[in-house]
Amino acid sequence: MSRGSSHRVVMIVDAGSNPFELGIATELFGLRRPELARPWYEFALCAAEPSVPMHRGMFTLSGVATLDAAEAADTVIVPNRPDPEAGAAPAVLAAVRRAAARGARLVSFCTGAFVLAEAGVLDGRTATTHWRWAEQFTARFPAVRLAPDVLYVADGNVFTAAGSAAALDLGLHLIRADHGAEIANAVSRRLVFAAHRDGGQRQFVERPVAEVPDVSLAPVLAWAQARLDTPLTVADLAARAAVSQATLHRRFQAELGTTPLAWLTGERVALACRLIERGELRLDRVAEASGLGSASNLRVKLRRQTGLTPTAYRRRFAS
Repeated sequence: MSRGSSHRVVMIVDAGSNPFELGIATELFGLRRPELARPWYEFALCAAEPSVPMHRGMFTLSGVATLDAAEAADTVIVPNRPDPEAGAAPAVLAAVRRAAARGARLVSFCTGAFVLAEAGVLDGRTATTHWRWAEQFTARFPAVRLAPDVLYVADGNVFTAAGSAAALDLGLHLIRADHGAEIANAVSRRLVFAAHRDGGQRQFVERPVAEVPDVSLAPVLAWAQARLDTPLTVADLAARAAVSQATLHRRFQAELGTTPLAWLTGERVALACRLIERGELRLDRVAEASGLGSASNLRVKLRRQTGLTPTAYRRRFAS
């Protein structure tokens, strides 16, 4: 997304849609953000009918655009509903298929993955949905590779989020991809929400409560984040937490759904991105300050996580 143009986001609303996800999309893409001093998204709601009853008749949405609005959208957010067995309207599915055919970015929140799958655009792709509906989704759509433990999945130009709150994680990921880490952090601060939550939805799956609850990793994570420019190791993290490395791995998997090393690398790359965006031109200095060691290692890690070289990242996101 270039700085001189707006990106048009259109959310399709269907009968029975959840107001929560609608509110998230409006908050992320629909609010004016003059403090960011750059073109923001153009946002619109559309529907197949002139009035749309929301979930459990909480209210009726009217005065929104017709489905024609989705034809000119750069990003189309598909509808979701609490009952995934209630199929989407044929006109909605047709609009989603047309958007996919012309290469628009497709996004689903929570059970919206069922709509994408009904439209046939998830066949052969990896996707996610709420853990509660994972078995049902897999049984109904065997051609889709379901990743049930993650907060969101990006597969080409199709993006799916898990539970309702994971819509915020995915939305901030899209903002980060369009505008860079610094802007995503600014938006997350406005939301009072973490710009990036490590781990996946496995931490939210219903399971028996342990007799002795585990101690949070938060103090260790904060300690490490303040020392990313030092040669931290997994052994250092384990020593800080006063546990063995094996225990630390188990706690990271249980609480964050990742390994200590993967988390540490992700934090270092995020710091490197912020330094590049703020104008640091010397890659060796960025690598040193972020703990990635060398410019060559920085190039490898940055490309692996963002798909961009440092030069391309700077051209796209630097102030």
